[in-house]
Amino acid sequence: MVLPMDSDPKLPLHAVSTQHASVVTRRQQPLRRRLLRFVLGAVVTAAFVQYFRLFAHLLHTNNREDVTVPLRAQEYLDKCRLLSVKPGPPPDFHARTHSDRFVPGTQPTVITNATIWTGRANGMEVIRGDILLHGGIIRRVGHLQDAGLDGYGGLTRIDAKGRWVSPGIVDLHSHIGNDPSPELNGSDDGNSLKGPVQPWLRALDALNTHDDSFATSIAGGVTTSLVLPGSANAIGGQGIIIKLRPPTDRSPTGMLLENPYEKNRTLYDPAVAFRYRQMKHACGENPDGIYGFTRMDTAWAFREAYEKARQIKQSQDEFCARAVQGEWLGLGEFPEDLQWEALVDVLRGRVKVQNHCYETIDLDDMVRLTNEFKFSIAAFHHAHETYLVPDTLKAAYDHPPAVALFATNARYKREAYRGSEFAPKILAENGLQVVMKSDHSVLNSRFLLYEAQQAYYYGLPHNVALAAVTTTPARVMGQDHRIGYVSEGYDADVVLWDSHPLALGATPQQVWIDGIPQIGNPHTVEKPPSFQRLPKTPNFDKEAKETLEHDGLPPLEPKRAKTDTVVFTNVSSVYLREDQSIRQAFAADASNSLSAGLVVIRGGKLECMGPAAGSCASYLHTAEDADVIDLAGGAISPGLVTVGSALGLEEITPEPTTIDGYVLDPLSESIPEIAGGDGLVVRAADGLQFGTRDALYAYRYGVTTGIVAPQGYGFLSGLNTAFSTAGRHKLEEGALIQEVGGLHVSIHPRGKPSVSTQIAALRRILLGPTTGDLRHWVNKIKEGDTPLVVAVESADAIASLISLKGEVEHKLGRAIQMTLIGATEAHLLAEELGHANVGVIVSPTRPFPDHWEKRRIMPGPPLSETNAVAVLLAHNVTVGVGVVEAWMARNTRLDIAWAALESNGEIQKADALALASVNVEKLLGIKTDSLQSDLVATHGGDLLDSSKVVGVISPRRGLVNIF
Repeated sequence: MVLPMDSDPKLPLHAVSTQHASVVTRRQQPLRRRLLRFVLGAVVTAAFVQYFRLFAHLLHTNNREDVTVPLRAQEYLDKCRLLSVKPGPPPDFHARTHSDRFVPGTQPTVITNATIWTGRANGMEVIRGDILLHGGIIRRVGHLQDAGLDGYGGLTRIDAKGRWVSPGIVDLHSHIGNDPSPELNGSDDGNSLKGPVQPWLRALDALNTHDDSFATSIAGGVTTSLVLPGSANAIGGQGIIIKLRPPTDRSPTGMLLENPYEKNRTLYDPAVAFRYRQMKHACGENPDGIYGFTRMDTAWAFREAYEKARQIKQSQDEFCARAVQGEWLGLGEFPEDLQWEALVDVLRGRVKVQNHCYETIDLDDMVRLTNEFKFSIAAFHHAHETYLVPDTLKAAYDHPPAVALFATNARYKREAYRGSEFAPKILAENGLQVVMKSDHSVLNSRFLLYEAQQAYYYGLPHNVALAAVTTTPARVMGQDHRIGYVSEGYDADVVLWDSHPLALGATPQQVWIDGIPQIGNPHTVEKPPSFQRLPKTPNFDKEAKETLEHDGLPPLEPKRAKTDTVVFTNVSSVYLREDQSIRQAFAADASNSLSAGLVVIRGGKLECMGPAAGSCASYLHTAEDADVIDLAGGAISPGLVTVGSALGLEEITPEPTTIDGYVLDPLSESIPEIAGGDGLVVRAADGLQFGTRDALYAYRYGVTTGIVAPQGYGFLSGLNTAFSTAGRHKLEEGALIQEVGGLHVSIHPRGKPSVSTQIAALRRILLGPTTGDLRHWVNKIKEGDTPLVVAVESADAIASLISLKGEVEHKLGRAIQMTLIGATEAHLLAEELGHANVGVIVSPTRPFPDHWEKRRIMPGPPLSETNAVAVLLAHNVTVGVGVVEAWMARNTRLDIAWAALESNGEIQKADALALASVNVEKLLGIKTDSLQSDLVATHGGDLLDSSKVVGVISPRRGLVNIF
């Protein structure tokens, strides 16, 4: 009977009696049983025939000898087939409608009116339109009509108002979770010290989900990180790729992007799509230093390990060649070794090697190793000398490794000494892939985008710079099928920025990971419309060329102007010191080109300034031998001051012969009488080193004065000193600005002596008897002439210091000067610090909770309304800023500019300049005549934007330096 089209075939067309139906059912049962028995019999028969054929084949191929097929034969054959599976996503990956990381209940989101940097077209594609996030993936990108969104229930709409959207930031080198913050002994899992070769270790086994850094890094736009074991070992183990959002199951495994260790074949079938793994290698100083190796020893450790892996691989290949032919006689078990299987997979191209490697000697060693054992390196990390030897990288097996770099972090050890800010630019020009990475927590990965911004400033093309923290690391780690792009079918990991991503201080307004917004109640700061545009940058071609010509060590010593008179034209503004403040002394009218300024310098001193059409114009005609420098809208500003690092006392920190060294501490050890016993006060001026590369770099970027205290790990450091970062030696005129300033002590939790013991010692020094030089300088503190400078972080210790200051002042009947440096938690006591007249040097300006005493940070937008600097200033605290390491000094101008941007207009330009000049000097006891202070000339903008420093005017040295 033919059924009508609208009939239901499951319903009977006529009635059937119950009795008749029962008979039919009973009759059908034997028939079904017979049919089932027939099918089972056929299957068994077919299996028997196949086994007989295989057995007959074995008898034939082995001269009719008896052969036993292993019980695990099928398992072995499966393993053999798996060896040939290439890594990568399944063919239908982009046909997915939901991410495998989708969290049920996540509502769809549409971001409208956005300026979208997609990452496609070599990073040159920018779309002005909308993005639909649904099911944990990006569903649509373009101009979306409301009608096309009607089917998405619970849709959240975000108006980007023309602001930039990019893919989530991808960090190719991080230790987040393995070296969690705050740093505690119980969670220090970054390195195993059980041997130089340990490919069997897994970073997943040490991933701590309670790391405070996850939230702060997300607040910087970081969505994905490759977590690597540390670099203590030549082969340190397997890394893991994680998403930073909190997993719903709260487990480390739940953070994995694609779990390569998954055993549930319904979730991951490696026979269909094999997932990449990651492997950490390291060469050079780290493994050499840990194990007392030479580079020859480390190179042999690599070769020995890879030879072991090669032998296993060869045995597997020979086994499988016979097994697939059914040649089981004498074959034995499948050759494998759990400890070495990951290194074998490196040789099979299924594990990405991430190689910590700095110097040419080590790079060359590793390239030769790749060609000897036929494996590729995904990326060289740190890689400070790669820009000097691009052809060496191109000689690597299969393909040139990518290069994962810091922007300006260099010279912190010998193998980093030739690091250059121009490395990203030079490598890109040589056709090599450039990645900017954090090495979190070496650098706080929250500010990984800042590394790309600096690389762009120093010449890396803008599309390559943005790709260096998005698409390129995604490709290098083998995940560019799902992250690193704003493209349909990709993971819904995107960032909405408050400004162009390459503009200084660019901050997320929201971050989505797997389509889930990550920042609750984000704090935003309104920025000028100009911040939505790609910043203009200087030309550094000359400097990059000189760097290559001098094998990474270009001459940095400043050159003196050829004439005694220097005239700066096209000046937009002039800022000068006035007593202990900064004032704007000249400003051109931006709407009137004739109002551009003219500044005349004679004998290193400011002689005239004003509009080009004013009285200063006569110098252009009368001073025929004057050097005339066009600033192209640039500015003249006070030279900056740096403090907080060992700048001026060291060249290469771990090399004892290049540093002043560390002071003896009377609180924890006995001071020899020949040195002064308990009355010893060390002066930093006695250990000054002039001409260090970090000091000269600082000078070239507008930091003309360094203030440094003796270095130590104990309680009493000694007296600081102020010096010119361009000085050649201490006896040169103007090189030593002030021999002694404030007296420095430190209050930190060390276990022994306790914090309370340290406070007690400070109380006794201030109120009890002292001897020798210490008595002299303590008396100067009591008289209010010399500041007491205390390195401290914890709000609890700061509170004790405020109380101690009050106690001392009450007993003395006069005020003393106290300055805190570091002071991460000082914002919690801003009001009390203001009332107590305690100054603060915030160092660094962008805090990080790396230690317990610094865990209560004020992170700044988008996690807090403003930053610690602004909070302290609002409570009438005198605030300066500092750095932690010597290489950071050169970036002081960027630090104060960033602090001002986060303050939502509360910190004006003059205030920002004071943070790193007059305020620092005042707080540290350095008395500088404003008429003798350095000035800095910048081309194309002022000192706080993306201008270029082209000269330093030094009244105290009576000259002008030209760069």
